[in-house]
Amino acid sequence: MLVAAIMDIVTSSCDNAEEVSFKPSLPGNAEIRDIAAALEVIEDGGLHLDEPPEGEDDGGGSGRKGIGIKILEGTPVLGLSRTNSDACHEELKHQTPKTLIYPNKYDNSPEQKNVSSAVVPGLWDDLHCEHVAVPFATWALANWATASQLNRSRIQELDRDGNAIMSALMAPERSVKWHASLVVWLLLEDRNTPLNESVSDWASSLLSTISQACKHEDVSLAQVASSAFLLSVERSPGVQKVVMEKGVNPMRDIAKQMTKHKQVQEPMAKALELVCTGELRLSLEESQKWSGILLPWVFGKFSSDTIRSSAIKILSQILEDYGPTCVPLSQGWLAMMLSEVQSSIKKSNDKGTNQPKSDNVKTLINNANIASAAQVANQLSSAVVNLAAKQLGNASNSGDASPLADFLSLEPLAGPFRSLKKDNLPKLDAADSALATLKGIKALTEVCAEDSVCQDMIVDFGILCLLRRFLLSDDYEKLAAIEAYDASSRAHEGKERISNVDGEPAISDVNDPASVRVPPTAHIRKHAARLLTILSLLPRVKKVITVDETWCKWLDDCANGRIPGCSDLKMQSYARAALLNMFCNDQPNGKSESGRGGPSDGGVKNYRNSCPRYDDMIFLINSHLPHWKCPKETDQQEAFSKEISLFTSTEMGDVIESVNGSNCSISNDSTKNNPDADCPPLDIVFVHGLRGGPYKTWRIAEEKSSTSSPLVEKIDEEAGKLGTFWPGEWLSSDFPEARMFTLKYKTNLTQWSGASLPLQEVSSMLLEKLVAAGIGNRPVVFVTHSMGGLVVKQILHKAKEERFDNLMKNTIGIVFYSCPHFGSKLADMPWRMGFVLRPAPTIGELRSGSSRLIELNDYIRHLHKKGLLDVLSFCEVLESTDHINSCKPVSRLDPSYTETLKFLQKLKACHA
Repeated sequence: MLVAAIMDIVTSSCDNAEEVSFKPSLPGNAEIRDIAAALEVIEDGGLHLDEPPEGEDDGGGSGRKGIGIKILEGTPVLGLSRTNSDACHEELKHQTPKTLIYPNKYDNSPEQKNVSSAVVPGLWDDLHCEHVAVPFATWALANWATASQLNRSRIQELDRDGNAIMSALMAPERSVKWHASLVVWLLLEDRNTPLNESVSDWASSLLSTISQACKHEDVSLAQVASSAFLLSVERSPGVQKVVMEKGVNPMRDIAKQMTKHKQVQEPMAKALELVCTGELRLSLEESQKWSGILLPWVFGKFSSDTIRSSAIKILSQILEDYGPTCVPLSQGWLAMMLSEVQSSIKKSNDKGTNQPKSDNVKTLINNANIASAAQVANQLSSAVVNLAAKQLGNASNSGDASPLADFLSLEPLAGPFRSLKKDNLPKLDAADSALATLKGIKALTEVCAEDSVCQDMIVDFGILCLLRRFLLSDDYEKLAAIEAYDASSRAHEGKERISNVDGEPAISDVNDPASVRVPPTAHIRKHAARLLTILSLLPRVKKVITVDETWCKWLDDCANGRIPGCSDLKMQSYARAALLNMFCNDQPNGKSESGRGGPSDGGVKNYRNSCPRYDDMIFLINSHLPHWKCPKETDQQEAFSKEISLFTSTEMGDVIESVNGSNCSISNDSTKNNPDADCPPLDIVFVHGLRGGPYKTWRIAEEKSSTSSPLVEKIDEEAGKLGTFWPGEWLSSDFPEARMFTLKYKTNLTQWSGASLPLQEVSSMLLEKLVAAGIGNRPVVFVTHSMGGLVVKQILHKAKEERFDNLMKNTIGIVFYSCPHFGSKLADMPWRMGFVLRPAPTIGELRSGSSRLIELNDYIRHLHKKGLLDVLSFCEVLESTDHINSCKPVSRLDPSYTETLKFLQKLKACHA
């Protein structure tokens, strides 16, 4: 705490002080009578010494009001009351300078010569003739309280009602307030002393002192008082209640006035967190007013980690309390985060302007992502302003009177807010608002997916709070429901009004509840889950989420398909991958113990030496199966039990029952005898082709058609509306002895549809992710379509060059569906069109007769001839299929499925 520095100042030695004839110091353990006398002076404004204590001289002051206290080891020090006349003025002038020097480390300190003595008060700062006793007594009390716990307990015992300290807190002198605040801090900081009955009154007075100090820019006084105020809030629920009732507005004013002074902002932020995240809550209006302060606390350059942490917790509580009403706040938070990230990356790039600019595709893609992020941030900001104006209604016309005025004045919201035509608000519904949020999450994910600095930045800015909200809540559905209800109510009122006029029923075509659109919340959840999976590889993110039982339980339910909103296969994969990353991730680099480029045993058991890292672009098929567990423990079942230990015994029983009842052929008994037994002996990785996707390439969709036969026009009855994803629905059932993955990478025919990486860069990127995920630590079979076959060839060639021995030795088979081994005429077309189509770099490598493709094909043929690799290849002349549909079997009896299944079974038998 910053008060530690204050205490250093108060208790500093006199080593640097000027040499004087006498330097007394206060005793470490004060006499009770001296403490009592000091408290009497503070409370009454003076002291009557009608008779001196036995055996002591009163310094000639017997019987006079205001004579000071003999506390300096027998040295008399004069102290006059506020009501005393000037009679003692001459005596005071003669005695005061020679009696005591207040230790002050600013004296003779070269770096502090310009610091005013009023910054940290000394004894004599306020000691005018009529104001002597109380400043001196309060100073003494602060020194005693600093010296020992015994002194603090005596002060607490003698001032049990707290009135004396309260009098000092309310005194007009600055030094008295300063030292009184320090005494309060010391008493409250000492947990051995009981809580005083007047602590609520102390807190109110301290808050008033802070307010006055801020108005006069007295940072030192505001600092010590705010530290004492924070302790009063920490220790007393009664203080929290008083602050909630009367102190929220002064605290907000203090926060506004001291924006550049984090030593005052920190106690205010922490105190507000304690007040409004316990049993008490800010009202909606107060939450809106505070939002204009909380978000600058999150992003401000003067904010410390303490301030930022408190602000994020408060904002999280506000979103929890007010849900759909606070959608503008969560959107504004996301917009500011996106804007900060984009601005930071741009500044970082600008610093390297003297370096030669790279024109490679990856740089172009990154620049495009940054430009897109800036555009999306502006769109999201406009959506925030429009929704806020819509929710506030007429209040938006009152300017600064709006509780969101400070919030809407923040960048990047200020521009759209100034441009807002308040008399003609744009039409905006929950679907529009949700779409803006979706774009914001997608843009943020694309910018940060491969940038660890960016990932750390958004974690600092509270992205986990937003992701938790997007995943676990249904704010946009509720917002749409509210809109539908309001539309229905307005329509009903309109009909009644018109009916009353002309006697005819009215037909409303404006506020029709049926016109309310459904917001894309499922897509928001999916992309929020993707970003969470990326961030789950960060150790500090792991720490946050693993202690959040609600969040972990939600992720497990989503991965197991127990949540209606998580039926999407990608979503389920993200949830399981995030859990695995968090509960099984003790290898920072994700590689085996041998390390990259080093020797490897190449055996299938090497996977136990490191934890897999499931990064972006790697999806887990059938994430609910027991295959997906942490492999780092010797006892696999124990590791799985640890993963689900956060859940209740009933839920754990359900999970274990689902494991036992699955299609996995391994029983629990065999697991105990053989720790490797419940680990599938084979990994299968699906790799899509040009313009494909990790799921859609392998999905039998309703629109499937073929030029070869009308047979494929009849879709298998097992296929639903989205079509059957046959690797997950058929193969995982018919071949349960394998873990299955599907990969994603960006491919485009032309640069007009978005740049895609060249084949070698794509393969290098995927190779890193495959190895990090532990793929290659056991036998692997790749199932590919079209260009995916070339990608896998390049991956294996790169693995040889980079000496990823496990992946090389353990790749035992490849299935090629319509692979253009020597190039494709389709790839020739954009080049023939020249600058009109601007072919993407990937397409250029697929041109007919490409030397690179010939080299890769020769490499795979060499492995096959040596018996190191089995190959199954499907060409486009198969009956009832074409290039697009060759990897989409119409049923389990389709040769393109049955042959693949036989191929896998053969490989398993050979390599189990």
